[in-house]
Amino acid sequence: MPFTTEKSKQLYQRTLGVLIEASSSSSRGPANYGAYPIFMERGRGSRLFDADGNEYVDWMMAFGALPLGHAHPEIVEAVAEAASTGAHFATATSVELEVAEMLKKIIPNAERVRFANTGTEAVMAAIRLARGVTGRPKILKFEGHYHGWHDDLLVGSNVLPPAALGLPTDPVKIPDSSGLNRTALDDTIVVPWNDLALLESAIDNHPGQIAAIITEGIMANMGVIPPSEGYLQAVQNLARGNDILFILDETVTGFRIAPGGCQEYYKLSPDLATFGKALGAGLPVAALVGRADVMDALQWGGVLHYGTHNGSRIGMYAACANLRVLTRDNNAAFRHTWKISERLCRCLTDLFRKKGRAAIVQSVGPMFQVMLTDRPAIRDYREFCSYVDRGAFQKFVLSLFPLGVYASPSAALHSIVTLAHTEVDVDLTLAAAEKALESI
Repeated sequence: MPFTTEKSKQLYQRTLGVLIEASSSSSRGPANYGAYPIFMERGRGSRLFDADGNEYVDWMMAFGALPLGHAHPEIVEAVAEAASTGAHFATATSVELEVAEMLKKIIPNAERVRFANTGTEAVMAAIRLARGVTGRPKILKFEGHYHGWHDDLLVGSNVLPPAALGLPTDPVKIPDSSGLNRTALDDTIVVPWNDLALLESAIDNHPGQIAAIITEGIMANMGVIPPSEGYLQAVQNLARGNDILFILDETVTGFRIAPGGCQEYYKLSPDLATFGKALGAGLPVAALVGRADVMDALQWGGVLHYGTHNGSRIGMYAACANLRVLTRDNNAAFRHTWKISERLCRCLTDLFRKKGRAAIVQSVGPMFQVMLTDRPAIRDYREFCSYVDRGAFQKFVLSLFPLGVYASPSAALHSIVTLAHTEVDVDLTLAAAEKALESI
């Protein structure tokens, strides 16, 4: 049966004049997919099924929000149980306490826990909390890191022409959006990542003004870019030495790299850490955790943090089931995802080399991205902007769709291995990748 997406095309045409870019997030629209996006109808395990009935091995997994894969039976059971007894109460609930206790046990720095709905919301709370506790106005972030779509940090997160970036010693602060508050970025300091000397200079240039340094544990908005050896520990030490709070944004890396995230894997002790995506196993659940003396400032009369849906009951049931599965059998789920990813990345690297295509595969555990470049490695945002062929990557991924493999066509995003993926999925993906390389 020939591959067709005619029903997706028809659905897209129905969205015109009703939805913007066919959905409620620009990353899902035609900018990444060409003429129109594929409309998905259902998922099961490692597979997605679209409106035309096509089946795909899914390596995008809702941008990493599904660490167990699609429709895991224990998540389905938990959500059904919660929904059958009341969707949401906006009161204190025992299941919220249960999930908080699980997080405190799993995450090294989680002395206190506060729930939100998305990673963006958790980061907003962390930034406000840092300013409130320290009495300082400025926040330091890194080029290429994405911390949500709120005004204060919406800068230097999109791929830009290298000539627009300015010098590394004085980066040009280019907002990622129109419509920002005109003074929103006045107190935001932007510094290149993986360069300790430039970070030290930025701190020295703003003595006593910086409330917090916020960083991803792994740069995950420019493919996958790991930290240089010892870099995160040095960032943490610089923050502590200057009475600056160290915020680790684990919205992307949490419950994926290790049970305790990057802070466990890289042996860090951040003052605050934010989580989202994978925590809710497909439901909108996020968390802000951290040191008790900092987090306790969220009490009434201190730093305000409200939210009707914070700690939503169905989301808490899903998160509870999710954490149980991920940590079962001494964290077997993490060993599985690392093993599957290691083979897939190794074989993809060999395949591109065999086909004479300039490419590297960068990964940390189950997070990986193919980067079409002749460089031996991509180490930071500026190298990504300069040397990664994003157009060729999009063409490659779109050519995988008719072959039954689905991934994000954006080179700035990345792929995810989940508990649901198998060696069979790897074999199918490698065969499809070989055919795709021959066709383009």
